[in-house]
Amino acid sequence: MLEVNNYINGEWVPAASGQTVDVINPANKQVIAKAACSGLEDVELAVQVANTSFYKTREWRNASAADRAAVLYKIADKIEERLDELALCSCINQGKPLREAELDVSDSANVFRYYAGLITKPCGGIIPVNDGFGKVHVYEQAEPVGVCALISPWNFPLLMACWKVAPALAAGNSIILKPATVTPLTCVKLFEIIHECGVPKGAANLLLGPGAMIGDALAAHKKVDMLSFTGSTPVGQGIMRQAAVNVKRLGLELGGKSPVILFEDTDLERAVEWVMLGVFFNQGEICCSTSRAIVQDTIYDKFLELLAQRANAITIGDPTQNPDMGALVSEHQYNTVLRYIDIAKREGARLVCGGEPYTEGECANGYFIRPTVFADCTQDMTIVREEVFGPVLVVSKFSTEEEAVDMANDTDFGLGGAVFTANGTRAKRVIDEIRAGICWINCSQPAYCEAPWGGYKMSGLGRDLGVHGLEEYQEIKQIVTSLEEGPLGWYEH
Repeated sequence: MLEVNNYINGEWVPAASGQTVDVINPANKQVIAKAACSGLEDVELAVQVANTSFYKTREWRNASAADRAAVLYKIADKIEERLDELALCSCINQGKPLREAELDVSDSANVFRYYAGLITKPCGGIIPVNDGFGKVHVYEQAEPVGVCALISPWNFPLLMACWKVAPALAAGNSIILKPATVTPLTCVKLFEIIHECGVPKGAANLLLGPGAMIGDALAAHKKVDMLSFTGSTPVGQGIMRQAAVNVKRLGLELGGKSPVILFEDTDLERAVEWVMLGVFFNQGEICCSTSRAIVQDTIYDKFLELLAQRANAITIGDPTQNPDMGALVSEHQYNTVLRYIDIAKREGARLVCGGEPYTEGECANGYFIRPTVFADCTQDMTIVREEVFGPVLVVSKFSTEEEAVDMANDTDFGLGGAVFTANGTRAKRVIDEIRAGICWINCSQPAYCEAPWGGYKMSGLGRDLGVHGLEEYQEIKQIVTSLEEGPLGWYEH
């Protein structure tokens, strides 16, 4: 039985309590590892180690940008060298098809390379000033925030950890990564690579264990300078309350209920493929999943017909064998999705396809659910308003552009949105009206490490990725240098 532990101060250590938690393969419910189950004592140790690393020994913080970049490039290379191992690990631990896991690993390496390059190209500012205080020289300087706690989700366990770890380390911070309890294995392997590539002791730490307890403790800890969290909106709200103790800097990428609008002039065959990718990729366990299809009335029936045909043809099975869809990540998430399906049926949504577990053959022992589509959905339905985080699409009908935009924006969330139309002017006009941080025209879900990622409204604060993703982990200091003797005579007036 594989046992995985915390990584603190450059060493692999069990939880202080000695307790562990089972790690499950969701495709067959078998225990594949036992992971350290950390408690408050482990949190305190990790915070103190990170604090010493940043404020006292300062080895990583004081390293030049070029030296930090060299280490990040090494990490990227090692991730690529271990691609097959990391992908299989993610596939078995999280439940996604192997080819999707391979994409995650490649993207993870790209993230480290991107921030390795970016950190050596600072973009500061010099501000010319000449006023009553005499001639001065004003410039801005980017500095690391300090001790950064990073809480990553279970749906892209390696990739989204890298979204946080790479820029935080690039900026010179000391970090504590807390991966999701159910999917720790690829993050353990990431820290094996971090250790091998020479990140100094204490600059990068890994805590395994229960999210609620560890997350609250990190958010409330006065020696944690920043917390970055990706997960549900209710958990994010709790973190905000805890972080108020020292007005901690926060980055929050939270829930979504993203719309995809289809106009009658779209290429319907192509649009259906994108819609399916937007809601069934990764079993629908995607924060920005375009899970609300808002379809013009003139193509509504045809859209549903094509969608049902394609959704019913999706293959489901052992993720290592590369089916179209794998297993949901856990029993909890499996039951949550089934509960939402039952609610939709009770509230009067019309079931077009799916709507039940998939139990054929070897899948009888795992957490598999058929691709599910509900039609004739109204804005007041629970299935339309709340995030399901599973392979469930809700479809509504509209007549006018204004109606479509109103329906798209009638949500507490604002993470993603998409529009399909052959009219480029209309596409831009509608996208400009969508209140969301990530928008697509005639596609859905593409994401790139060079471009910012984050949401409006209750979908979060701040941005991952791109230049803004690095800035999340930096403080900006204004420095003013007087170039004259002044302010002579100031108090003589």
